[in-house]
Amino acid sequence: MAETEAHRDRPTAATGSGSILVASNRGPLSFTVEDDGALSVKRGGGGLVSGLSSIEDADAVWVCAALTEGDRTAARQAPGGRLDRAGFTALPGAAGGGQNVRMLDIDPGTFARAYNGIANSTLWFVHHLLYNTPTAPNFDERFRKEWASYEAYNTAFADALAEEAAPGAAVLVQDYHLSLVPSLLRERRPDLRIGHFSHTPWAPSEYYRMLPDDVARDVLTGILGADRAAFLTRRWADAFADCCASVLGAEVRRPADGDLEVVYGGRITRLGVHGLGADADFLRERAHRADVDSRLAGLREAVGDRRVVVRVDRTELSKNIVRGLLAYRHLLRTRPEWHDRVVHVAFAYPSRHDLPEYREYTAAVQRVAQEINDEFGTESWQPLILHVQDDFPRSLAAYRLADVALVNPIRDGMNLVAKEIPVVSEGGCALVLSREAGAYAELGEDAVTVNPYDVVATAEALHTALTMPIAERTDRCKRLAAAATALPPQQWFLDQLHALA
Repeated sequence: MAETEAHRDRPTAATGSGSILVASNRGPLSFTVEDDGALSVKRGGGGLVSGLSSIEDADAVWVCAALTEGDRTAARQAPGGRLDRAGFTALPGAAGGGQNVRMLDIDPGTFARAYNGIANSTLWFVHHLLYNTPTAPNFDERFRKEWASYEAYNTAFADALAEEAAPGAAVLVQDYHLSLVPSLLRERRPDLRIGHFSHTPWAPSEYYRMLPDDVARDVLTGILGADRAAFLTRRWADAFADCCASVLGAEVRRPADGDLEVVYGGRITRLGVHGLGADADFLRERAHRADVDSRLAGLREAVGDRRVVVRVDRTELSKNIVRGLLAYRHLLRTRPEWHDRVVHVAFAYPSRHDLPEYREYTAAVQRVAQEINDEFGTESWQPLILHVQDDFPRSLAAYRLADVALVNPIRDGMNLVAKEIPVVSEGGCALVLSREAGAYAELGEDAVTVNPYDVVATAEALHTALTMPIAERTDRCKRLAAAATALPPQQWFLDQLHALA
């Protein structure tokens, strides 16, 4: 693994005060430069931010990358990029409380190559099995430049964490963006307790070996620098262990009870599983605010007295939106009894539009949606309502309205939408769920399961869900909601922290 000679095998002195540290590409704050040049700040959302809020430690530090010009300005103005919470919580738009944030002002070119070239166009594609292999990938000179940037990006995080951590601190490194960090940090600070969490699936070994041999090894040994590597499901943990065995020749211990263990290079890395759940209290409270009520009224007016199939996704290739729309079209073609009796509410929010594959996919979603409305729509019935502008209150309104939730990814680490809709649905919804979603491990028993590639079978699953007796649908939804909220974000985070003890 390439790194600067200045840091190779040379421990960093423990000078920081952080006893608990989190590292992730996206942090808990987003800064904006206002017209008058002043900075304002907005608190981020998501499970990771909610999870960290459970830590009552004034010295906790979150290390992240500066993503916007406002972020870069904030990082440059702060000594060493360190935004102490006493300072940023006083800025306009800031929420109270929070953690100290170390925001890394990484060279924009290095960041773009690491983030778009490696994290999102290579590692994401490998773990989600997205390559059209007759033509891609091509690991050429451009890839090698991108890989060098990925190494530099990970090195910047390792250096910052080494500086911020107090002796014996616990460090939780998040996701595929930072797969090299555990090993780099271990070299600098062998005294630390290090964990890594993968929020994506993990590729089966035969697909993972598509990566160049040295890169495949470096990603695995990078994560194995952690004391504990954790995953959303046992399936992804098993796949990681299989890759360690086949690529590195590592020993994998599979005890009947307890964590898997990977033995490599004289160290043991334990593998854990933490199935991130929905934040029930937040969702139920947020879903009944005035802005959601207003959007719900608009959706009800548009839908009328009809059954509602809901999906909410980013236009991410793995989410399988196009096949979901084709399944809905097949339902309408083969079961005319549903004409004028059902509406598909589909929210497909643009994602990663700096990559051409994603722009093309969003265009395909819009094209198929228009074809469905052109084929079946009448003056009084619009069979499909598609929105591509992100609107969280509108998503929650659709959750409340759902009779059926369609979640059919071709591969997904977890898929929190599958967990959130049953929590919020007012009438009790039936869940049509891909067996390739991580959420299937917890929700599959009460869902209508589909092979995400089978359009015809998915159409039949939609019919099954739409005709499910109300009592059965309600009972299933209650069980789905209970399973979905079994490990809320705060406990999910604390469980990982305690497992490092």
